[in-house]
Amino acid sequence: MKDRNKKAFIKGIYEYATSLKLSAFKLDLESVINEANTTDLSYEEIIYTLLQKEYDYRQEQMRKSRIRIANFPYKKYLEDLDVNELPKDGREKLKILSTLNFIPEGQNIILSGNSGTGKTHIAIGLGIKACLAGYKVLFTTVPLFITQLKELRSSKSLRGFQSKLEKYDLVILDEFGYISSDKEGAELLFTNLSIRTGRKSTIITTNLSFDRWGEVFTDPVMAAAMTDRLTYKSYMIDMNGESYRMKETKQWLKESEKQTC
Repeated sequence: MKDRNKKAFIKGIYEYATSLKLSAFKLDLESVINEANTTDLSYEEIIYTLLQKEYDYRQEQMRKSRIRIANFPYKKYLEDLDVNELPKDGREKLKILSTLNFIPEGQNIILSGNSGTGKTHIAIGLGIKACLAGYKVLFTTVPLFITQLKELRSSKSLRGFQSKLEKYDLVILDEFGYISSDKEGAELLFTNLSIRTGRKSTIITTNLSFDRWGEVFTDPVMAAAMTDRLTYKSYMIDMNGESYRMKETKQWLKESEKQTC
């Protein structure tokens, strides 16, 4: 009789766990009960263990969800960086940036320098670390972002997006300056970045020095205003140096030559 009641209770627990979407609770139920039978766990310990497993599972799912929603083009972690190969300024400031203290302070990061020196890698690495720490992150390229803003304005849904943009703890705008923008694009970018100034963090990667930002927008007044807003409370990192990709290509060529000899 006792065994039948026990099976009925366990079946009922599974059904409630399924209905309440307690995935980890349900998955670990049998193993925890078996452990309780062999180690004489108390009822409190059983409940605590199952709820802890459910909590850990949900936290992990939330971390994965934040990374997915951030829309990174690929996953790059700070741990994968060869710090010694970074340009001097990036190497010296990476330790400070990796604390993520710039996010609650609403500070910006501008990574400027030639292609292939690790700007996007650092930006994505900081973004993923922020997601894992519980921050809400958005990644996009500047050309794509401007195109999106234009489309939203045309469909009269820009205001809703602006409210959403304000809520991101960190926005990463990659490839600033790779493609020139018209006046409308410059104004939209300026307006929407201004919403975040001093309150929320933005990371910009660019291959242009500040004195060349006018080349992107063709309007010197707009370029000056954009520079002023973005550099406010910012970490400005000089990422000029030898390209990672160039180094890898040279190494690959050397290895290829050895194999053919």
